[in-house]
Amino acid sequence: MRKSRLLAGVGVIAAGLLALTACNSGTPGSPDAGSGEGSSDAPVWGEVASNVTIDGSPTFEKISSAGKVVIGVKEDQPGLGYLDPVTGERKGFDVDIARWIAASLGYDPADESKVEYKAIASANREQALINGDIDYYVGTYSITDKRKEQISFAGPYFLTGQGLLVAADNDTITGKDSLTADTTVCSVTGSTPIQRIREETPAKVVEFDTYSQCVEKLKNGEVDAVTTDEAILLGYAAQDPDNLKIAGEPFSEERYGVGLAKGDTAFQEFVNTLFTDGGSTWQAIFEKNLGASGVEGKQPAVDAAD
Repeated sequence: MRKSRLLAGVGVIAAGLLALTACNSGTPGSPDAGSGEGSSDAPVWGEVASNVTIDGSPTFEKISSAGKVVIGVKEDQPGLGYLDPVTGERKGFDVDIARWIAASLGYDPADESKVEYKAIASANREQALINGDIDYYVGTYSITDKRKEQISFAGPYFLTGQGLLVAADNDTITGKDSLTADTTVCSVTGSTPIQRIREETPAKVVEFDTYSQCVEKLKNGEVDAVTTDEAILLGYAAQDPDNLKIAGEPFSEERYGVGLAKGDTAFQEFVNTLFTDGGSTWQAIFEKNLGASGVEGKQPAVDAAD
């Protein structure tokens, strides 16, 4: 087993999520499959704010005009952004970060008429923000210079690292450096991880809209590995430890940010201030979703405004 490391160190969250989910047999993302404090509906974001204003923010003006917040999310990532197919509940660390922001804007996350979620595939995130289809995006969204050409980010609010998921009986793939021209690696279209595999290894790549599609291809033997942030991969490995495992150590640092409309510095500063001043809330969100692992969570400092 890997040595425990601080969450802010690359890869530590993977160990935590494995410990968290492997000890439970419930639905991934459900209270009995990772919550240290009971129901995922617990208001860890605190009180809903009132009389909020963000001068000079087109995003806030749009939200105020509509009377609701529209948030882009993932829904197939256990422990982070997950839509329970049985209960219809959204759960996970990213989801609660999104709710925290909504509450700070004055919109009650428990009121479905005030907070709307849209599942957006990785390849479509920038365009969804550009088009105004969503007000902000929270869903394992790595901050990169290329993406900053089209959108802005608040944060980071979370750090992890890229990893590889393989079949449990695969002893050939031991990390990124073991990937060869005969290896087929799967990830989602438009993601940072698939681009890194293209640029840094000779492996062939296959792309789909969701990680769950890649995992199914791996289980069927149609691909040799799935790559994305290790925090995500550990959720899948914990669901099916007899058939899936993580290969090697993380080989990147991924900094998750909140995707925003390009140039909305007022909204960016609002969210960054929320993160900077809200360490206890961040910690409560971490403990609720990932705390049962016993791993120490450490909130990263936000970037200076662009």
